[in-house]
Amino acid sequence: MHTLMVNFDQDALRVFSNQLRGKITLPGDANYDEARAIWNGMIDRYPAIIAHCETVDDVVASVQFAHEQNLLVAVRGGGHNVAGHAVCDGGIVIDLSHMNAVEVDPEAKLARAQGGATLGEVDAATQAHGLAAAMGVVSKTGIAGLTLGGGFGWLSKKYGMACDNLVAAEVVTADGRVIRASETENRDLLWGLRGGGGNFGIVTSFELRLHPVGPEVMFVFALHDGEGDRMKSALQFYLDFAANAPEDVNGLAAIGKIPHTEHFPEELHGRPFVLTVALYTGDAKTGEQVLQPLRDFHPPLVDMSGIMPYVEAQQMFDPDYPDGMRYYWKSLNLNYLDDTALDRIIEHARQQPSEFSTTDLWPIGGAVRQFGPETSAYAGRGAAYLINPEANWVDAADDDANVEWVRDFIADMQEFSDGGRYLNFAGFQEEGEDMMRKAFAGNYQRLAELKRKYDPENFFRLNQNINPSA
Repeated sequence: MHTLMVNFDQDALRVFSNQLRGKITLPGDANYDEARAIWNGMIDRYPAIIAHCETVDDVVASVQFAHEQNLLVAVRGGGHNVAGHAVCDGGIVIDLSHMNAVEVDPEAKLARAQGGATLGEVDAATQAHGLAAAMGVVSKTGIAGLTLGGGFGWLSKKYGMACDNLVAAEVVTADGRVIRASETENRDLLWGLRGGGGNFGIVTSFELRLHPVGPEVMFVFALHDGEGDRMKSALQFYLDFAANAPEDVNGLAAIGKIPHTEHFPEELHGRPFVLTVALYTGDAKTGEQVLQPLRDFHPPLVDMSGIMPYVEAQQMFDPDYPDGMRYYWKSLNLNYLDDTALDRIIEHARQQPSEFSTTDLWPIGGAVRQFGPETSAYAGRGAAYLINPEANWVDAADDDANVEWVRDFIADMQEFSDGGRYLNFAGFQEEGEDMMRKAFAGNYQRLAELKRKYDPENFFRLNQNINPSA
């Protein structure tokens, strides 16, 4: 067993442990390997201590202990970030996963969710009132990382991204204070939390605007034949449909190969596909008619579409991203997609080393464009599309081939982009400050100044990091 030993002052460790309502886990404890494991199986790190927080006071005590012991800090909400920022070598993991309560005010259409809550937990609480938060598309994702990084999902075109629906937040700062960020208190901080990542503190609760959605929705999940020229024609059909669809329609297209699993008929294994996915936020029967072209423009190979509970639609992708699989993703904002760009995307997609990988295309528009730099730090709203090659595989021996596929893919698409990225889809070992400047464009300097105000020593640096301005 590999460990990075840190010689704590035992009295200080005892005092810290006694301060917590939650518990601590140390190397050698029976639950250590389970406690340090996160969703991405590529990330294998060994923290010196894991603090399982149950209250805001626990988070404050953990920040103070990290200062006293000069420890690198990782903050874990859902632990679902592809870059693996939720765990570190030799430092402290401030684990919020037990802080997952969700309270709903149906009259005000607001939810208050603790920093360790997942999308599934928010969905369960809000759907009891026929309401939904604008969130992502995998129910096991933590709301914290998703919201702080932007947050595309099935409601984005109608209601904006997750960060656009953040009304207020409770934050533990680098100096151990507990402050509130809202339109009337620390408004600059609220602006930074809307897409600026985990740079400014630990968010222990999120107040989220809710919208009337469900309990049943129309959801399309149809795999079409991607052999030969059909891949391009199916992609083009989807993109044309999305460009003219009403704001109640939000979705994506993905291309890949049907994996050799029991979820698909054996005769389809290994076959190239184009997946059309869309959710209709309004009346489900109306949505069935509006979305029908995505199902029958060509007879689908597999069709899992239908009217279903919203919470079921939110879980459709869950089986594709199991805990412990190996993941490496990158993203790029695309200004346009012409024939050359589509041909290049298909060329790279056909070279994917793993049958579990996909290349996803997200059309950007609607309410996402109604917000801007005056309301949030997120800066990718002007792009026409977001492309996200996802390398998903099982065997560590295949690491190099899968990472290289993603990197070569993104490098070859740069001419269609302004260089902007979606940081929730950024893998480990990314390009540092240059990537951050491109991701935040004109917002970067303001973010660097905000970082200097709230975290001048870069105490919270295990994230898509913004350096404090000089």
